Amino acid sequence: MKITDPALVDAYYQALVERKPDFVGIFYVGVTTTSIFCIATCRARKPKPENVVFYDSVKDALDNGFRPCKICKPTENAEEAPKPVLEAMQLVRANPKEKVSDDMLRTQGIAPEMVRRWFNKNFGMTFQAYQRMYRVNVAYQELKQGKNTTAAAFDAGYESLSGFGYTYKKLLGNSPQNSLENDPVLINRVTTPLGPMFVGATSQGICLLEFTDRKRLENEFKDLQRLLKTRIIAGENVHIKQAKKELAEYFAGTRKTFEVALHTPGTDFQNQVWKALDTIAYGTTATYSQQAEKIDKVSAVRAVGTANGANRISIIIPCHRVVGTNGKLTGYGGGLARKQWLIDFERSML
Repeated sequence: MKITDPALVDAYYQALVERKPDFVGIFYVGVTTTSIFCIATCRARKPKPENVVFYDSVKDALDNGFRPCKICKPTENAEEAPKPVLEAMQLVRANPKEKVSDDMLRTQGIAPEMVRRWFNKNFGMTFQAYQRMYRVNVAYQELKQGKNTTAAAFDAGYESLSGFGYTYKKLLGNSPQNSLENDPVLINRVTTPLGPMFVGATSQGICLLEFTDRKRLENEFKDLQRLLKTRIIAGENVHIKQAKKELAEYFAGTRKTFEVALHTPGTDFQNQVWKALDTIAYGTTATYSQQAEKIDKVSAVRAVGTANGANRISIIIPCHRVVGTNGKLTGYGGGLARKQWLIDFERSML
């Protein structure tokens, strides 16, 4: 949303002039003379007040024709987890069977209040809830490897089987004994030059890669849980780690195809369409009609478009490479500005 309140505009401009770090992520400033947008701490020479416009999200800045600044990298630095949060998450990973308390954070020089605020804003959950999910996921993996429930419960730091069973069932939807057939979807966060994304995976592969501000994101979460008959919890596995690595290489311009395993629950027709998307060469585009021809469904152009829209794995399954018959951009879950950026970026890398 564009910021129009004169008092806020004045305050934000002053924060921009003074490079105030506590305003990073609060506003994004578009410079009308260069069509570039920045964050509060940008080191570039400051524009005149009459040449700036403020937005409260990356998507709004992109949708209004502004490009990310190459100096302050607003889509990455405004949304990246700050160092104290990264350190808190590392404590959880290093102590997967022990609760990381506020006192433990303070002894490491980390303010618990700041960590809680960041998790609530960026994950929609508390830091303690994130920890519970992480610990339950560790226990789930151990149960799959044959560990008995009692050992998994006490090793995960629970003082009673009932407490472990209650938390486990609340998060995974079933008791420890009855939950091993359906893998949970693990979800994590990755920062990209176009803003933060959620990446989700089962043990079979990546099943979700979407921008965190996508409007239909909640519906996609529900669809995944329904189709896979499972729950979504915070966590990370080998597929998520590989996807993060490959995405970093893609945005660095050194990777043109993805190799990470995918898990794409859907109809046979949808999977036909999604596989056809992968045949569109890097740096090129195709029309919906051409996609329909590839799967011998010439009369089903509209159905192909609907299936494209149902793709839950952005970028890796390149639905951004599909355009209208007249060459114009059509709908894209991450917004048309991001779609244009991805097309232009790939062409520039050829």
